[in-house]
Amino acid sequence: MSDITIDALDKSFGRTRVLHEVSLAIASGEFIAVLGPSGCGKTTLLRCLAGFERLDAGSIAIGGETVSSPRGHVPPERRGVGVVFQNYALWPHMTVARNVAYGLKISGMAKPARDARVAEVLGLVELGDLADRRPADLSGGQRQRVALARCLAMESRVVLLDEPLANLDVHLRGTLEEEFARFHARSGATMFYITHDQAEALALATRVAVMDRGRILQFAPPEQLFREPACETVAGFIGEGRVIAASDLAPTGDGRAHASVLGHPAALRCARGERPRPRARVSFHPGDLHMVPGAQGIAANVLRATYRGAYLRTEVMAGPAGDVPLTLNIPAPASLTQGQRITIALRDGWVLPDRAAS
Repeated sequence: MSDITIDALDKSFGRTRVLHEVSLAIASGEFIAVLGPSGCGKTTLLRCLAGFERLDAGSIAIGGETVSSPRGHVPPERRGVGVVFQNYALWPHMTVARNVAYGLKISGMAKPARDARVAEVLGLVELGDLADRRPADLSGGQRQRVALARCLAMESRVVLLDEPLANLDVHLRGTLEEEFARFHARSGATMFYITHDQAEALALATRVAVMDRGRILQFAPPEQLFREPACETVAGFIGEGRVIAASDLAPTGDGRAHASVLGHPAALRCARGERPRPRARVSFHPGDLHMVPGAQGIAANVLRATYRGAYLRTEVMAGPAGDVPLTLNIPAPASLTQGQRITIALRDGWVLPDRAAS
């Protein structure tokens, strides 16, 4: 079993508290991404899970065994955890095969079995023909696959990935994303993926934990994060989200509600337990706004329209006072000019939960 339970974890460096009561329950075999801006604590969380840092409070259990707490600490080499770093952490003087075999050798595996295991995993990551090369002779993507092969060889029950695509060219990232997905399917390992790139997190993970200032703000499947953010910070971080005020919120009892947004009626989604309130905050994305004919909508003045092939990326100032900046995608072909007055409508939006009522 490779389930992970992180319970009320605290970690400080000197007087700086980096992690605040972090709790996550991760099922065996899940692919989890931890997403957040630089400095939010996500790499420290990974290092605690790997065993590189000791906890100040709380606990971490892997497969039901407590591996970290203030009362005890299992060293990294005894956790059954593999780590893939940004810089791959390969031995430059060793060949690909020797890099992959190193951990097996240290563990005492006999050479015939070791050689067979290395050949097997290099075949799985399609590097068998490069077994005798050194890391300097490989591309960035190939080096990353060597690091993955090393985890496969050790049969790690948990694989931690610390921003593994950060040092790669853009055109390689899509290829490596597919490689990570295949690796996960083949190995059945629990994957714990740290990134600041939400496109990576949403594309790869079964669930995503959004962190900010050392706390977990929301832990949910990608679609739920996008469509039903738990708070304004998550809403603004995921998918170019925007949050604006609404008034006269009137839930209909079926996860839907009516409200006034920028002076016009709007049909919204909300939590089933939502109650009527005079003021609310609504989150949405550029794709949720559209241009409508006539004057039956929200008045807006075009600031800029940028051609993006299938659509015009359009920045406007909207609302009764023309002071609310918004962005929408208008399907091509279309032609807009700076200063042009248009009318827009909100097609979909999510009412953020009322924290005061929770």
